[in-house]
Amino acid sequence: MNKSELVALMAKEAGITQDQAGKAMGALVGAIQGSLASGNDVTLIGFGTFSVVERKARTGRNPRTGEAVQLPAKKSPQFKAGKVLREAVERKE
Repeated sequence: MNKSELVALMAKEAGITQDQAGKAMGALVGAIQGSLASGNDVTLIGFGTFSVVERKARTGRNPRTGEAVQLPAKKSPQFKAGKVLREAVERKE
């Protein structure tokens, strides 16, 4: 499912226009991005938690040449699924 399909489904389920659903989706994504950029976690009970993890600097390898390459430390977003979401996915198998 892509973003436009998700917006259409949200509009149908909530009984609102696709424009309103698109604005709501944009606001949600923007709020999550802003919170993570500020160093805060976002927890949606039953769905999951968005957080930022610190990745240490490390030495990697260029797969083409085999040469050692120094990879810098960085911050990366992470999502951990909540219990309700995990159980819903397991029931669908």
